[in-house]
Amino acid sequence: MAKSKPKAKKAPRKKFKKPNLKLSSQQKLVLGSFLIILGIILCIAFISFFFTGKADQSVINSLPSRKSETQNWISQFGAWLSHFFIQRGFGIASFIYSGLIFLSGVYVLMDINKAKLRKHWFWGIFIIIWASILLGFFSKKNDILGGTVGYELNTYLQDYIGKIGTSLLLLFGLITYLAIRFKFTFESFKNIFKSAKKDIKNEFSELKNDLVVPIDNNLSEEAEAIKSTIEVPLENNKTPVKKEVKVKADVSIATLEVKVAQEEEEDLSILEMEVKEVPEEQSETDNLANKLVEDFGQFDPTLELAKFQFPTLDLLKKYDTEGITINQEELEENKNKIVETLNNYKIGISSIKATIGPTVTLYEIVPEAGVRISKIKNLEDDIALSLSALGIRIIAPIPGKGTIGIEVPNNNSTIVSMRSVIASKKFQTSDMLLPIALGKTISNETFVVDLAKMPHLLMAGATGQGKSVGLNAVLTSLLYKKHPAEVKFVLVDPKKVELTLFNKIERHYLAKLPDSEDAIITDNTKVINTLNSLCIEMDNRYELLKNALCRNLAEYNAKFKARKLNPNDGHQFLPYIVLVVDEFADLIMTAGKEVETPIARLAQLARAIGIHLIIATQRPSVNVITGIIKANFPARIAFRVTSKIDSRTILDGSGADQLIGRGDMLYTQGNDLIRVQCAFVDTPEVEKITDFIGSQKAYPEAYLLPEYVGEESGTSLDIDISDRDKLFKDAAIVIVTAQQGSASLLQRKLKLGYNRAGRLIDQLEAAGIVGPFEGSKARQVLVPDLIALDQHLENEI
Repeated sequence: MAKSKPKAKKAPRKKFKKPNLKLSSQQKLVLGSFLIILGIILCIAFISFFFTGKADQSVINSLPSRKSETQNWISQFGAWLSHFFIQRGFGIASFIYSGLIFLSGVYVLMDINKAKLRKHWFWGIFIIIWASILLGFFSKKNDILGGTVGYELNTYLQDYIGKIGTSLLLLFGLITYLAIRFKFTFESFKNIFKSAKKDIKNEFSELKNDLVVPIDNNLSEEAEAIKSTIEVPLENNKTPVKKEVKVKADVSIATLEVKVAQEEEEDLSILEMEVKEVPEEQSETDNLANKLVEDFGQFDPTLELAKFQFPTLDLLKKYDTEGITINQEELEENKNKIVETLNNYKIGISSIKATIGPTVTLYEIVPEAGVRISKIKNLEDDIALSLSALGIRIIAPIPGKGTIGIEVPNNNSTIVSMRSVIASKKFQTSDMLLPIALGKTISNETFVVDLAKMPHLLMAGATGQGKSVGLNAVLTSLLYKKHPAEVKFVLVDPKKVELTLFNKIERHYLAKLPDSEDAIITDNTKVINTLNSLCIEMDNRYELLKNALCRNLAEYNAKFKARKLNPNDGHQFLPYIVLVVDEFADLIMTAGKEVETPIARLAQLARAIGIHLIIATQRPSVNVITGIIKANFPARIAFRVTSKIDSRTILDGSGADQLIGRGDMLYTQGNDLIRVQCAFVDTPEVEKITDFIGSQKAYPEAYLLPEYVGEESGTSLDIDISDRDKLFKDAAIVIVTAQQGSASLLQRKLKLGYNRAGRLIDQLEAAGIVGPFEGSKARQVLVPDLIALDQHLENEI
């Protein structure tokens, strides 16, 4: 049986192929760039028309002609375009054309979906016509406000429906635009201002999404029956990758189905999809804090003394001898003596320059090549002898310069007043946390430092060289810059007369222990308690910072002002605390380790929580300024001292012994030495400032530090007579007989251990036989003799 021949396969019917209008990458670049540049040219020509349009009216009809001269910034082409679009066209609304053309160039260049571009053009032209008719209300014929088109259309409409009808028609056009373009509803019109702001924001974000995420809607090539080529478009519009897939004849139907699905997907892409942006959720704490800030604003620590006025400059004295006076003869004489002295030792100088300061002039010399610096340094005394001057100081070399400095005191020094440094722009505009205006440098510049960055300051100098004035300058600077709510002072004055004027601002700026009568501490026992109280304050503040997850006081206060810390959890605004000790040597001599230990602890740890120390002493010896203290006080001020040993103790180098006194000082913060003339603030000036502040409304009481109870204070121990030690009476007889209340005496006389002797001392204090603990001193015996002791004990029974 003969096989029947297979039926010949019918050739698949070729589908009508749409013309491929897709542009190549090169064509997109050319067309897009052309449209962008054309949009910019139109915009520039339109802007220029407002300035040059009248001047170009006379030649506009003769364009184009090489003989015609136009004033438009785009020349004849710009003059003709602006006249056509603005004068003869739609007026000011024609600017939208330049924006639409520019936007088209961006769409073509970045290959963005053109469906939205068509929508932009439709609504853009609608707004051009609407705005032109609206502006035609206010324009005349041949006016550029609404253009010829806007004027004629407005006139045409008014002829048939009048001005009121035209106005209502324009209103209807605006409502139609808002309803269709921005999806407005009747409820939206109730809150038109809020809704308009939100819709504009969505419109711009939608445009931004179009620019960032290009969509490729190009179709792949038509599938063949035996060999199909499928184009897989990659991300970011890269060149499609062609994959050859060999399939059987019947697979072509499926391939064609995929093709149809792709075409349908292209049709669906025309539909616009509204994307709703959901804001990121905030934590509960942030929401609550932001709401509190919106309702009440940031916390203001100065609110309780909102009407507080800072001291005025008029309270500070202005001296007649202020300012730098140049004495040319003195400069020339000193220069000649310096050069002559160096020439005597065969040291040549290539150049010399003088910088005049308030009290000292700096001569900078550049020695000739081959001269050893140490040779010039060794001639310090010889130069001082030749100049017949006190306090010659040689800096060899000057840090940061290739010169050697010779500081020579001026014959007539000028006073650096506190007023001049406080009024300086450098101090007034300073954004430092605790700015201090110390004085002026050799170059007559105001010297301002930040105590918060030091973080502690050590001052030393002989008697009468300016320490107390320097302390007053520091305190005055802070009084002129910081509100009472922002800084508090703990003043320790063993001499009892230096800082007494600041008693007037006790309830504004001072801090003290609870139940303490005077805020300025003069008793050494209270100094020990105050220092230990500051240590407790430091520990409490560190606990608050730990709970608030902050590293320093500035971060903590900023967080508290932003209402992110709950006062119910113990949080509060923390002011800076500045401890000032006027004579540290006296404390070391009387209290020793009991003062040095808390001072060292505060110096090591208190920087981050806003407690800063300023310690002054006239005896900068190693037993006063110990190694522990020096290690934690990188910032130091040295006034004139009597010996080089004292200079090395305070500055770790010489120089302080060569100062001239009267406020002349050297400042270092661990690197270079800076010579500064300290600002002079007299006692009457301080009195005026404290009177001015003290006369204003104050807090109910001074800032209270935490209460401290000494470890050896036994006031509340063993009051019950029945619990007394068996040797209590024997111990009382020993103490009264020797008239010395110390535990070591009981140890020796009664052969007791330290703990039992200490308990006996506490019991004797509770019984009123010895006084309270007084540091390293022996306790005071309150009973004069044994007869009085017997009467005292009988009265107790």
